[in-house]
Amino acid sequence: MSPASISSPAPSLPRPDPLVLAPLADKLFGKRLLQAGRYIMSHKSWMKTVPTENCDVLMTFADTTDDHTLLWLLNHIRLGIPELIIQIRHHRHTKVYAFFVTATYESLLRGADEIGLRNFSCEEDYIYENIENELFFFTSQERQNIIRYWLENLRAKHGESLHNIQFLEGQPVIPELVARGVIQQVFPVHEQRILNRLMKSWVQAICEAQPLDEICDYFGVKIAMYFAWLGFYTSAMVYPAVFGSILYTFTENDQTSRDICCVVFAIFNVIWATLFLEEWKQRGAEFAYKWGTLDTPAESIEEPRPQFRGIKRISPVTNVEEFYYPPWKRLLFQCLVSLPVCLICLSFVFLVMLGCFELQEFVLSIKELPRLIRFLPKIALALIVTACDDVYRKIAYWLNDMENYRLQSAYEKHLIIKIVLFQFVNSYLSLFYIGFYLKDMERLKELLLIFSLSQSLVRQLRDALLPFITLQLHLFLISFKGLLSCGWSLAVSKVGGVAGGGRLCMPPTGRFIPREAGVGLGGREHPGLRAQAEEGELHRAGRAPGPGAGCHGGRQLPGGGQPHYGGEGHGPRFRLRASRGRGGE
Repeated sequence: MSPASISSPAPSLPRPDPLVLAPLADKLFGKRLLQAGRYIMSHKSWMKTVPTENCDVLMTFADTTDDHTLLWLLNHIRLGIPELIIQIRHHRHTKVYAFFVTATYESLLRGADEIGLRNFSCEEDYIYENIENELFFFTSQERQNIIRYWLENLRAKHGESLHNIQFLEGQPVIPELVARGVIQQVFPVHEQRILNRLMKSWVQAICEAQPLDEICDYFGVKIAMYFAWLGFYTSAMVYPAVFGSILYTFTENDQTSRDICCVVFAIFNVIWATLFLEEWKQRGAEFAYKWGTLDTPAESIEEPRPQFRGIKRISPVTNVEEFYYPPWKRLLFQCLVSLPVCLICLSFVFLVMLGCFELQEFVLSIKELPRLIRFLPKIALALIVTACDDVYRKIAYWLNDMENYRLQSAYEKHLIIKIVLFQFVNSYLSLFYIGFYLKDMERLKELLLIFSLSQSLVRQLRDALLPFITLQLHLFLISFKGLLSCGWSLAVSKVGGVAGGGRLCMPPTGRFIPREAGVGLGGREHPGLRAQAEEGELHRAGRAPGPGAGCHGGRQLPGGGQPHYGGEGHGPRFRLRASRGRGGE
């Protein structure tokens, strides 16, 4: 019943008695308010809601995605990756469609054998310790890597297309759809149990060693290697800090003693930097061997980037169709666009610096101004430098995208060069100008202090406060929309009961399961995919073999959120049984 049809009651209907409708209205309001209670809750209740089970990787789509796209991708996954299990969900409030992807335990074991995870072999699965334990044999990051490997290796056949997207033969489907914006995101969700353990042993721990192995198991090798380097660098900085403090304490005030101490400290820093680099090479090699990243794949077997574009041609090496981008076009763009843009940006930094210095001289020439006003040009320069960092980073990404590199390794290498060049000149040009051209040490100290404080403050606001405010706003909007929907249903129910003699207009309800990471994905099944469902909302992409086929195990892998993808390392984590053969099983 639409609101227009219930707004004006028919004249033939008798007017209901208010004394009779009062208990009915109280009952209706009480029932609807109880249902509305799930929308009226604090952010802590939202974040502690139990997530959807049976999900290792989440694939989200826009609310404008049509049934044809979802069915096309679902059928391709069903035919190409029969090991995966997919649930299709639609969130009523965020209007987001999603694939909840997981796999059975036996499929994960075969996937570990296929990608060579920790030298695992299905033929000799009986020799591995805890092979019967489905919950703890694989870490959450290992389950993600197996499923990610399957998704990224879903290849297109000759002549396949989706709307206006033409696939090459053997081209990865999922990365191409992500690059074209058909798939919004492909990511795993967090597992709250492991996050709580890391919070206690890592974040809240003071003066304790970092649990690098646990970080590697959860976040992956790249994140673990970064924090290993950061911890090693922080520990190594103690030596120059102590030595510099001693020199500063025992140095006399005359210029000769200061010059001698500067030379001694410079020699110490050179020796310390050399020892630091050599020690980290050894430490990094140990971590790489331990986590299985010592052997990296060669560039000859590296897959092209999904964003790589060019003309189609037959590869002279593999004799298959591929995209080709002439190197002279990239060189021409670098000479005519990238280099002039970089020079313009660097010139702009230099002009802004000179303008702030001239403003500083003008402010200092006015003796009547308060002391605080004299720092305003320096604060303005610090804020401009911080704002330009973000702008230059976007420019670097744009230039790198336009240069159209084929491999991800080449793309990252040139991106690092651009970002380092922009940030180095933007952050340190004014300091070098004051220190080596003006030779004003007092102004250098003041500007360095202002730069450090302003950048630290902006970083804290951007990395801590802004995400918190965004999350609170997002949760408030979801709750407010639910409250408005419930209020509208209450009004419609009340008017419908009065006009129609007690007939109710109940809106359809659906399950709503908010996610821990702030992305609520649960609810009703997509209407156009109802015919695809085999058991409720569960879509099995092919039949998984039973317990007797393939590897050990047979029950479905228990669900729960998973962490972000990590590196590709597969270190020696699986332990063999001690003198136990197949007969011992």
